[in-house]
Amino acid sequence: MENRIIPTLRYSDPNKAVAWLCEHLGFSIHVAHPSDGARIIHAQLVHGNDMIMLGGTRDDEFSRNMILASEMDGKNTQSPYIIVEDVRSMYEDCLAKGVDIALEFKAEEYGGESFSCRDPEGNLWNIGSYNPWA
Repeated sequence: MENRIIPTLRYSDPNKAVAWLCEHLGFSIHVAHPSDGARIIHAQLVHGNDMIMLGGTRDDEFSRNMILASEMDGKNTQSPYIIVEDVRSMYEDCLAKGVDIALEFKAEEYGGESFSCRDPEGNLWNIGSYNPWA
């Protein structure tokens, strides 16, 4: 088995988060498990060969160990980084769609280009062309 790291996030409105991540950051749904009320309790979204998992807040042991960015005045303790080929195009698309840009588009000193944005619940997403594996 290949070792992988898959970020996991919690959202107060996981259905809205899934739709936003797919529309604005180019994810697609691999799996989404709804509860009886159609609220997503667990989703796996893919972006190229990578994946994130997310779910809705609920009263369980895992959720009691998590805090939402919206509960911390928009601060984050982690932020996923998405590697894309055309950063400027994604940045301009996000601007056109009214996405909250946290860090403007720029060329990085260490190579590549990047920008950062926030999803509707305040999670910070970094988008860049720098590939640390290359």
